[in-house]
Amino acid sequence: MSFTSDANKLFDQVIVDYHKTDNVDAPINNPFPAQTIDNILYLKNWIDTVQWHLEDIIRNPEIDPVEALALKRRIDKSNQDRTDLVERIDSYFWEKYQGVKVKPTAVINTESPAWAIDRLSILALKIYHMRVEAERTDVSAEQHAACQKKLDVLLEQRVDLSTAIDQLLADIENGDRYMKVYKQMKMYNDPNLNPVLYGKK
Repeated sequence: MSFTSDANKLFDQVIVDYHKTDNVDAPINNPFPAQTIDNILYLKNWIDTVQWHLEDIIRNPEIDPVEALALKRRIDKSNQDRTDLVERIDSYFWEKYQGVKVKPTAVINTESPAWAIDRLSILALKIYHMRVEAERTDVSAEQHAACQKKLDVLLEQRVDLSTAIDQLLADIENGDRYMKVYKQMKMYNDPNLNPVLYGKK
């Protein structure tokens, strides 16, 4: 089994687990031991799944403005948590491949393994929800066909992205590519770097 085969299976499990309650406030029940990569991936996709539904809720045209502001701040916090977890995933790979002898011809990739895995996590959500739309019986044949076509493209995307990630990991393991862990240095949540926040001091 490749890394992405396991990851895709795990992401699908998370999404099913979430939809047992379909509640953004439902507590997470992570079945994997703490500090393991599976535990981190489960948490990562759970955060993505909750945020997916928060984004749906905030787009309600009749939402109360006060509630919308609270949701926006919750989404901002979720984005920070998501970024932190991406960095943890990259740290896992960096430590795993630390002993690899990098070839003189090795090159760096345009994105790190974890940011590609982040896209894989979101893709799992798109597939789940597009499948729901493709299986609806209360829509026209045209809408059903359009959703099925989109689902087919998403499934193809998952194959392609999974293949690319597994190849990237193999290249890193073989010393043909190397990676770095860049901290994202987000500024908008930092009271020392966001002018709106430090201007109020």
